[in-house]
Amino acid sequence: MGRVLRLDIAGTPTSWLSREDAALLYVKDLVLWELGEKGFTMRGGLNRISGERSHLDISPVIATKGDIKGRRSLMGFNNRMLFRRDNYRCMYCGQQYGHVNLTRDHVMPRSRRGKDTWENVVAACRRCNHFKADRTPEEAGMALLAVPFRPNISESMFLAQHKVLEDQMEYLERQFSGKRIWSAA
Repeated sequence: MGRVLRLDIAGTPTSWLSREDAALLYVKDLVLWELGEKGFTMRGGLNRISGERSHLDISPVIATKGDIKGRRSLMGFNNRMLFRRDNYRCMYCGQQYGHVNLTRDHVMPRSRRGKDTWENVVAACRRCNHFKADRTPEEAGMALLAVPFRPNISESMFLAQHKVLEDQMEYLERQFSGKRIWSAA
């Protein structure tokens, strides 16, 4: 099992946890409810009296009580998240590329006060980005294949995590906006 999806009391995704951090929440009795099949068992030491080994079963999705410190911000993003949002596809020519062959293109160029926001950036291959240069797509005679958008919190959580388990994806995708088809692969 990879990381554990942490939710707040209302069921809003807040962070990805290591198994060890999730175990600490279980031990502190802060887990209110959990979803999915127990994905991982942590084993402890042997009880001196009974000889039994302690263990803790951890679910892939847990809702916790208490203050959530370090709540993930929807403001930040990186190229990996951007390229996943755009399905590793150049938003101008439509070809799929690997991470190293894509660039971040500003629809309204930064030289013209275009902002570095979800709504103003798309994945672009090097050739298309170079051709577009400091022009808008219209000025360059290039059509965008999809409108750039800000992912909601569940989509952001999906984009931020490299490996998403089936139970986690099932929970997150119920809250996706429907602005594109998402895939856990």
